[in-house]
Amino acid sequence: MARADEAPWLHREVARRMAERLAIIKLQPALLIDWWSWLGAGSEALAQAYPDAQRVLVEPTPALKQRSEAALARPWWSPKRWRSNAPRVRLDGEPLPQGAQLLWANMMLHAVADPPALFERWQQALAVDGFVMFSCLGPGTLRELRDLYARLGWGEATPNFVDMHDLGDMLVHAGFADPVMDQEVLTLQWRDADALLAELRSLGGNAAPHRFAGCRTPRWREDLRRALDGLASDQGRISLSFEVAYGHALRAAPRAAVAAETRVPISDMRALIRSRNAKPVR
Repeated sequence: MARADEAPWLHREVARRMAERLAIIKLQPALLIDWWSWLGAGSEALAQAYPDAQRVLVEPTPALKQRSEAALARPWWSPKRWRSNAPRVRLDGEPLPQGAQLLWANMMLHAVADPPALFERWQQALAVDGFVMFSCLGPGTLRELRDLYARLGWGEATPNFVDMHDLGDMLVHAGFADPVMDQEVLTLQWRDADALLAELRSLGGNAAPHRFAGCRTPRWREDLRRALDGLASDQGRISLSFEVAYGHALRAAPRAAVAAETRVPISDMRALIRSRNAKPVR
């Protein structure tokens, strides 16, 4: 995916839809973090929404870090090159600035093996009352393809995408407050199996942990093409569903620790008992 000419079309479309939701947030971030920025394809929308904010772009691999740096490169004479809030690119795992007011993560969470651990990292990077906004693929994604693979005994066609309600619970456990989750199902259509497979390949291919471990044969590929063509409608188009889950939540203020043992003076206990036994004065 890092070698592609641009981020996948689906990622760009979801970024556009997610950016429309920024209008409901009154907070104007001075510092924002764009997680997995290049594949998320939301950098331009964030720059337009918050032109004065300092942006930090986080990338998961050195190759994608280079793509982000290349996209941000300016000629030496460009005024934007010398702006104090020029975007900075970091590799995932490098130290991040603390106290961000917004952490944006478009179409990447479904590629993470341990979402709860990532939510804790996000919570630590945000300021109190800062917010996280993200999108990812949900369990309704490619259900037609999963059913086809199961029917033909071909193993798993996709990873097990996490339900949005479970993501909301993970956010609360990580210290976020007021999580709001919703989803929509996009139906994409292709003229034939080859166009469909090319599109799926641009999205990263089959990342299921228990997918077929060996190399498929040309004969199997032909069987797959025929099976996909069998999904075509009366109009000759093949349709697949993509469930896109959206979420945002605030970083809550730290809760005061509750002591394992509480000591109360005996005089306070006696006064409490006397006040409860006292008759009301009329």
